[in-house]
Amino acid sequence: MIISKQLFLLFFLLFFIFPLRHASNPSKCSSSNSRPHRCGPLEVPIRFPFCDHPLFNLLCTNLNNTVLQLPMSGTFFVQYIDYRKQQIYINDPENCLAKRLLTFNISGSPFSPRFDTLYTFLTCPNELVLPSWYPSIPCLSNSTSSFFATSNFALAESMLPSCQIVKRIYVPADSPFAETRFSSYLNQSLLLEWNSPNCRGCEIDYLRCGFKNKASPEVKCFGAKKSGHLSRAVVAVLICLSIIGAVILFVTCIAIRIHNTPRRRHWAVPAAAATVMQQPREVMATRGLDQSTIEKYKTMELGESRRPPGTNGIVCPICLSEYVSKETVRFIPECDHCFHAKCIDVWLKIHGSCPLCRNSRA
Repeated sequence: MIISKQLFLLFFLLFFIFPLRHASNPSKCSSSNSRPHRCGPLEVPIRFPFCDHPLFNLLCTNLNNTVLQLPMSGTFFVQYIDYRKQQIYINDPENCLAKRLLTFNISGSPFSPRFDTLYTFLTCPNELVLPSWYPSIPCLSNSTSSFFATSNFALAESMLPSCQIVKRIYVPADSPFAETRFSSYLNQSLLLEWNSPNCRGCEIDYLRCGFKNKASPEVKCFGAKKSGHLSRAVVAVLICLSIIGAVILFVTCIAIRIHNTPRRRHWAVPAAAATVMQQPREVMATRGLDQSTIEKYKTMELGESRRPPGTNGIVCPICLSEYVSKETVRFIPECDHCFHAKCIDVWLKIHGSCPLCRNSRA
C-alpha cells in the first residue's frame, strides 16, 4: 500500500506538476521575425508582446499547452490570441471557471476586461425546487447544496432566505449585455484585452511589432509589407471611390427614370395603390391578458411580517420596493411568484407572462 501511494505521487509530480514548473518560455521568438512561434494543439501564435516583454508571462509547457500566468490569479489555458484587437481568450485548466472567478484578480498584469457585470453567487439547499431553465453550477455544487449565479439582483433577492449569498463580484464579459444566468460561462473562454504596448497599426499592416531598443519602452514596426496586401490609405481611397461611384450611378438612374416618365403619371394613383389605401389597417393582436382574467389570480393582504409565502422575498421584483403590511400582492398561477398587485396588473396586460420565470399565461 505504501509503495502504491509513492508510485501515485511520483506519477502525479511527473505528469501534472513538473510540466508547469519546468515550462519552456518561448522567449527566443524575435520581434523582427515574420514567422511566429506556435504552441499547443490549437497552434496559438506566440509573438510580441508575449515574448520579449516582462509583463506578458506566456508559457508553452512540456505537454504542449499554451498557458498564461496571472500574478494574482494563477495559471490559465490560452484558447486564442487576437493581435489586431489585442485580446486574449483564456479558460480554466480544471473546467471550473466559476470557481476561479470567485478569487479572480488581474492586478499586476497588463490585462483588463472589455466589460464587467456584477454577479451574485448563491448557494441553495438541494430541496429547494428551482425552474429547469435556471441550472446550477455543477463544479461548485455538492450532495447537500447547489451553487447558482445571476446578474439579476431582483432574482437573487427573491431566492432569499432559502438561499445564502456567497459573494457579489464583477465578472469580465464580452458585451455590456451579459446573460442573467452564469451557466452560459461554464464552457466558454474568458475575454481579456491589453492596451499597452499598442501594436494594432503594425498588425493591420501585417508587420511585426517590438521594442525600438532594449532601453526604450517605445515600440515600432519591423519588416516589409507582405506582397498582395494593400496599405490602409490605399484601401480607404478605394472604398471612397467605390461609394462615390455608386452614388453617381444611383443618381443617374433616378434622373433617367424621371426624364422618361410621362407627366400625366405624376398625379395618377395606380389602381392597386388605391385599393390598398382603401383597405383598413390590420390591428396587431396583443399578447397581454384582459382585466377579467387577471382578477381571477389569487391575491393576499400582507401581515406584519411583510413576507409572502413560498420562496418569494420581501421585495417586489418589478418595482424593487420592499413590501409593507396591509399591501395587496397577486400570485401567478403554477409558479406562485408574487408581486405588488398594481405592478403585476400592468405587466400582465402587456406581456401575459411571469416576469421572473416567463411562464406564459396568455
